[in-house]
This record gives sequence, C-alpha cells and structure tokens, in this order.
Amino acid sequence: MALEGLIGKKLGMTQIFDDRGVVHSVTVVEAGPVTVTQIKTATKEGYDAVQVAYGEKKKPNKPMRGHFKKLGDFRMLKEFKTLDGVEYAIGDKVGLEIFSEGDLVDVQGTSRGRGFAGGVRLHHFRGGPKTHGQSDRHRAPGSIGAGTTPGRVLKGQKMAAHMGSEYVTAKNLKVLAKDEAKGLLLLEGAVPGATNGTVTVYVAQKQRKIAKKKK
Repeated sequence: MALEGLIGKKLGMTQIFDDRGVVHSVTVVEAGPVTVTQIKTATKEGYDAVQVAYGEKKKPNKPMRGHFKKLGDFRMLKEFKTLDGVEYAIGDKVGLEIFSEGDLVDVQGTSRGRGFAGGVRLHHFRGGPKTHGQSDRHRAPGSIGAGTTPGRVLKGQKMAAHMGSEYVTAKNLKVLAKDEAKGLLLLEGAVPGATNGTVTVYVAQKQRKIAKKKK
C-alpha cells in the first residue's frame, strides 16, 4: 500500500467462479499504470501530494508539454496522497502493486447519462390514480406547492429533470482477482459509468482501518 489510488478505465462486466464453485459478478477495470509528474510538498505548495498522469492525448498544448518534461503526452492529471510514508520521484510508474486480492476499494466515476426524466423514473413517484377517467394523470407529478403560502416553488423540489451524469462513488468493493501483466482488476459488483469510461480506484477507508489494526 503506497499511493492511495489509481486512475483507470472500466472495461465491462463478466462472471468468475471461486474455489468453491460460487459465481461472482465482477467489473473489469484497467487500472494504471500512472506516471508521477509532480511531487507537491507542504513547504512549497502547502500540502503533501503526488500528481500522476494517465492516458494518451494526441495534441497537448505547450504549457502541458513543458509540465510533463518529456515523460509523454498524457490525457488527464490527478493528485493522490501517499500511505505508509512511501516516497516517489518524477517519472516513476505506479500500477496494481498497491492493491492485493481481498482488499476493499472505493471506485468513483461519472454515472451513465439518462437524459430528461420524469418524476416517476427519476424520483420513483407512484403517479396518479388509474381509474375514474384519469386518462392523463398516470405519471403526473401532482402538486408542487401551495398557492397562497409560500406562493412559490421551494428550492430543491423534486420534479422532472436531467437524470444521470453525476459523480458517484461505489464503496467497499472487494478485489477478487488481479492481473498485473495486463493491468486488470476484477472487482465484485458494479462500478459507476459506461464501458470505457474513466474511473478512479481508491484504497477504501475501511481497508485503511483494517491495515492500521494489523500494525
């Protein structure tokens, strides 16, 4: 355990069998490798962090090329804290060695966009009555507030709106297997986002507590 997380890509879902023959639904994530591009310190930047880069970009601008110092043309940058006091240098590659089978991880990603959705689909409203001539009220939202007091629609009122495309965290997913040669993590359960979407895999807070107790 060293860097607190990795940037990766969701490849899709499949099934695997464990030693007892029990089937598990897993999400395959291509995690890393990431390249260390900057070391931030409390004396210079005011806090300690490691900036890493992931992915390839065809035409980065000149300021970014100067920042990358001929390490490559990367698509995205992200900062992580370091665990256990491990030190890195610019140009270091970090991969799946920070995770082990059986670890718990938190995965962050942007959920699938579902477009404009009504109250029944977005907020699970039950809709209007299905009888007595209510031909146009089956999926209607109903009242959105009183007319006299307050005489307006309160902020935060649940109504039809855009659904999805939100930054979501799936917590405490178990690492069932990993393939360091191919850079693949097999995580039990679903991960937010569409296939080929970018995700961030963190060492779960629960896993960090377990590691502290073992010490």
